[in-house]
Amino acid sequence: MKVLLINGSPKAKGCTHTALALAAEVLNAEGIETEEIHVGNKAVRGCIGCGRCRDLGQCVFNDVVNDTAPKLEEADGIIVGTPVYYGNPNGTVLSFMQRLFYSTHCDLHMKVGASVVSCRRGGNSATFEAMNQFFGISGMPTVPSTYWNDVHGYRAEDVMADVEGVETIRNMATNMVFLLKSIQAGKEQFGKPDVRHTQFMNFIR
Repeated sequence: MKVLLINGSPKAKGCTHTALALAAEVLNAEGIETEEIHVGNKAVRGCIGCGRCRDLGQCVFNDVVNDTAPKLEEADGIIVGTPVYYGNPNGTVLSFMQRLFYSTHCDLHMKVGASVVSCRRGGNSATFEAMNQFFGISGMPTVPSTYWNDVHGYRAEDVMADVEGVETIRNMATNMVFLLKSIQAGKEQFGKPDVRHTQFMNFIR
């Protein structure tokens, strides 16, 4: 099994990476492969709603989004890490996720998703909720922990001093291992849930 780690921070080895690395340690110890993809330092533009991805099978803007799409298709789970910018996710990782999830036509149903938030002081809860929205709409079980998946600090070394945050991330990764293995066993014994998505409404009367 494999889990993608998305680093949405401009800093390759900063607080967000440190939190993702904590999760990777737990996953790797259980035999689950991880790959970290650094997107926070890329020039990722937002979705323009052109709809070309329906015909092309990928986003019309050929960048790290299209590079990541086949890796997401092969992966069993994804952890997205972002710093807090003005009480919100980093704009780059938000554009990346919006385009990735909209333009990717692979089956995300029952892949496992989690988000990790790094903040100096506040804005973590709103950012955490925003990132988790991608999973629920895609039929992806979202990994719980013993608190919201956030760490506090201004520098990478500060994260390790946030002992509750470190424990929270490790507990999240432990739960992710359980979900990944349980879903795999469930597919083998019961098959995937048979769900349909055929009804669309615009709510205009």
